[in-house]
Amino acid sequence: LESVRVGKPAPHISLQTLDGKKFDTESLKGQVWLLNVFASWCSACVIEHPNLLQLAAQKRLPLVGLAYKDRTEDTAAWLNEHGNPYDHVALDTAGRTGIEYGVYGVPETFVIDAEGIVRERHAGPVDAAFFAQQVEPLLAAGAKK
Repeated sequence: LESVRVGKPAPHISLQTLDGKKFDTESLKGQVWLLNVFASWCSACVIEHPNLLQLAAQKRLPLVGLAYKDRTEDTAAWLNEHGNPYDHVALDTAGRTGIEYGVYGVPETFVIDAEGIVRERHAGPVDAAFFAQQVEPLLAAGAKK
């Protein structure tokens, strides 16, 4: 399904994080960043997770994990088991932020450009091709500025 968010400003996020701090998308202004919607109960999230860990190791852009409709302790245990690729893990226990982004299910990944516009939405597990085709061009464009 197409996302109504692509080409439009990304909804503002201000949520508590897994480490007890506050995450606000204002802190990412001027940067290309990724929002990955995941949950401990999501079997497909395990499939994409190694790709997210690889991307995180490159330290080329901020990765924000949105723990969608998940219990905080389950999110923490899942990330302890599988590794934490995220710069921020925002807790969306009620699912309201996911609804604002038009999330249909998990995993879903949104690419937000330096101007705060959603440039891509990918439903399902992401892979290396997704990063090469959807993320790299935005990073390259930002480097040319």
